[in-house]
Amino acid sequence: MKASPSAKRISVHSTSGALCHCQAKSQDIVPGKKYAAIRRDLERQRKAMLDEVVEGLANPNGQEAFPDVSDQASAEAEQNFSMRIREREQRLIKKIDEALERMDQNTYGICERCEEEIPYPRLKARPVTTLCINRKTLQEQEEESPPVICSEAGKEL
Repeated sequence: MKASPSAKRISVHSTSGALCHCQAKSQDIVPGKKYAAIRRDLERQRKAMLDEVVEGLANPNGQEAFPDVSDQASAEAEQNFSMRIREREQRLIKKIDEALERMDQNTYGICERCEEEIPYPRLKARPVTTLCINRKTLQEQEEESPPVICSEAGKEL
């Protein structure tokens, strides 16, 4: 039986101790269904990417021999570009698998650094994220800033 978003529940308010009929959110009613739409999106994206890989394996673009050197160079550049795209897709598939695993373990949507809940709009925009926007911003700032060198030992701090 599916619970509707307008389902009512009885709860006890902690401040007054009174009973009330509160409108329950769907995530309160059915644990694990909070990210169902994101899960479907991730599974669709994963399937589409794997289908492309299968199609690419079924119809490989073999290394052609071009009589013109510039044509050969263009073909090699295109092949290198395609390889980089496939590598990026492989990394994304791995991130999707990890996100789906976190959903199965009920740890999806929790920042790995501060353990706060990642807002749903951020997860919807970037479903494979593991960091809240504040921690991601800090991470990017750390990556941009040069390492501090201790003048005595000559080592990074």
